[in-house]
Amino acid sequence: MPQPAPRVTLGQHSLAGPHAPNQDFHGAMLPQGALLAAKGIAVAIADGIGSSRVSQVASAAAVRGFLDDYYATSEAWSVRRAAQRVLAATNAWLHAQTMRSDARFDKDRGYVCTFSALILKGRELHLLHVGDARVYRLHAQALEQLTEDHRVHLSAAESCLGRALGAGPNVEIDYRHWNAEVGEVYLLATDGAYGGLEAAAVHRALARCGDDFDAAAGLLSRAAHERGGADDSTVQLLRIDALPDASAAQLASQREGLAIAAPLAPRDRFEGFTLVRELHVSARSHVHLATDDATGQPVVLKLPSVDLREDAAHLDGFVREEWVARRIDSPHVLRAARIERPRRHLFVAMDYVEGQTLAQWMVDHPRPSLDSVRGIVAQLARGLQALHGREMLHQDLRPENVMIDRSGTVKIIDLASAHVAGLADSAEERRALAIAGTLQYTAPEYFTGQGGSAPSDIFSLAVIAYRMLTGQLPYGLQASRVRSAADAKRLRYTPVRHFRPDLPAWVDAVLHKALQPNPARRQQAASELAHDLQSPGAEFLRTRTPPLIERHPVRFWQGLAALLGLAVVGLLALRALGP
Repeated sequence: MPQPAPRVTLGQHSLAGPHAPNQDFHGAMLPQGALLAAKGIAVAIADGIGSSRVSQVASAAAVRGFLDDYYATSEAWSVRRAAQRVLAATNAWLHAQTMRSDARFDKDRGYVCTFSALILKGRELHLLHVGDARVYRLHAQALEQLTEDHRVHLSAAESCLGRALGAGPNVEIDYRHWNAEVGEVYLLATDGAYGGLEAAAVHRALARCGDDFDAAAGLLSRAAHERGGADDSTVQLLRIDALPDASAAQLASQREGLAIAAPLAPRDRFEGFTLVRELHVSARSHVHLATDDATGQPVVLKLPSVDLREDAAHLDGFVREEWVARRIDSPHVLRAARIERPRRHLFVAMDYVEGQTLAQWMVDHPRPSLDSVRGIVAQLARGLQALHGREMLHQDLRPENVMIDRSGTVKIIDLASAHVAGLADSAEERRALAIAGTLQYTAPEYFTGQGGSAPSDIFSLAVIAYRMLTGQLPYGLQASRVRSAADAKRLRYTPVRHFRPDLPAWVDAVLHKALQPNPARRQQAASELAHDLQSPGAEFLRTRTPPLIERHPVRFWQGLAALLGLAVVGLLALRALGP
């Protein structure tokens, strides 16, 4: 007999204060079916700081981003882990927006907000909180405050937020969890709503409105203004109407430890799929083409190797790959396949792209036109921009990780090495990210211990462009041997025109900039590199005759050797004529 799913009654209302716009934001997700079992029900509320003109953007991004990204995380993650990692990534994105704006000089004008959320999964409630919005549990005679206000009191009359999303590169999120009970009512409110609020007022609103919790939330929001409040006032009410039996909740918790599947073969049935053939097998993972039995659609399944079942770092990166793909909405980044049924095993399901890798395209086009190369670069740049816009790095961009489908659309694939800002918190994780990519395409700063940034992915993109045009690497194998800043300075770029004299000189200038050992001297956005290759500016069009060592390095050294030889002969002749 099927077990009952959690069921709730929800009400929400937000009322703007006299200023504009409303800096509060709220939202909720009440999914059905497998998603409800795997992730539960979530409600979230945020309040932007009053001193900032962009704080309403921060609060909206925090709530929307949390609800979108939490439900995209792997079923293998616990509620706490999934929610905290999503909030860490959201915090990093908000802080990055502040650092890119004038507000970097004054955090009180930045992308900063409070945040509180409740998640009901199985029979448990989980609370996430930072700032001074509040979560209460309603009792007959009292409102029990479940959150702590993160405010620093400067004086009896003055205080400021001590913690908030976006205030710094990292954030500490309060977390609590407890067993839920049928009939309990919870209230989430911003500071403009809870001042002077009492349990009796909540009970009166609920009695007056019955099961219309939206109307009850509206009454409480308006009551805050009637009490003299001048701030935005937002209230969410959540009543727990039904919970699954304890046995069903135990089954749900077991799914957080998904099993590692044994090696699979064509025609095997697995998790509602039928395997068609192997696409790639390595010591780290097995990749198969499969058919979804429910829809008939082809999908790519990636499973971890059984030999790595104890490697927690590898499995973390594995489940992160599908989450990263779900966060990105771009035709130039491979999408995660939508699977609505529960899982018993750990695997990644991605859309199948019918086409060829860029590596194979390069074999088929050993001397491509400039137009075809910059067309591919432009599409890859748009894919990278989609990642960078969410504060993520690919870190392993290479021809084998790029697909070109039959319509000519270029897609970045294999997101297993992707870095999400805010998630590499421990020293071990930071070390693991030191060199994530393939050495030939990896930017020098990874080898010197600086770590990566958006220009690091741009370096990899430029290496790909260079190799498409020439079949060679811009620094040969020198770049992969860099271990210090001094090594990086000794790198010597071989001009594209050494191999392709038919190309204009400005192509070299554009690629040479993107391939600078110092990331600060490269283009700072992937779109900038694509634009420079399409419409080079004055800095690239200046006529400059490169030195002979750049234009013809072999000829240079041959000439230098000949001159040295003549000098030696001359010295010997002078000695022979001497006394």
